[in-house]
Amino acid sequence: MKTRVFVTLKPSVFDPQGKTIVDALGSMGYAGVRDVRQGKYFELDVDAGTADEARSLVSEVADKLLANPVIESYRVEVDGE
Repeated sequence: MKTRVFVTLKPSVFDPQGKTIVDALGSMGYAGVRDVRQGKYFELDVDAGTADEARSLVSEVADKLLANPVIESYRVEVDGE
C-alpha cells in the first residue's frame, strides 16, 4: 500500500533554510513571499491489509526514524483514503 509522510519543523522552531529562501526570493523580486517552511517528504510502499494498518505502521516508522519528535511533526497519507 502506498503511503506518504510529510515531516516539518514545529511552528515554534526557527527554520534557517526557510529564512534563507525567503531572503533569496526577496532579492529576486518576489517580495510577496512572507514565509517559507522547509521539510522532508517520504514515500513508503508497505505490506498492510487495511489503510488503518498502513497508517499505524508508517506512523511508528515516522516516530522512531523519520521525524525528530522534539522539533518536528509529521503527517501520514495513505492511498485510498
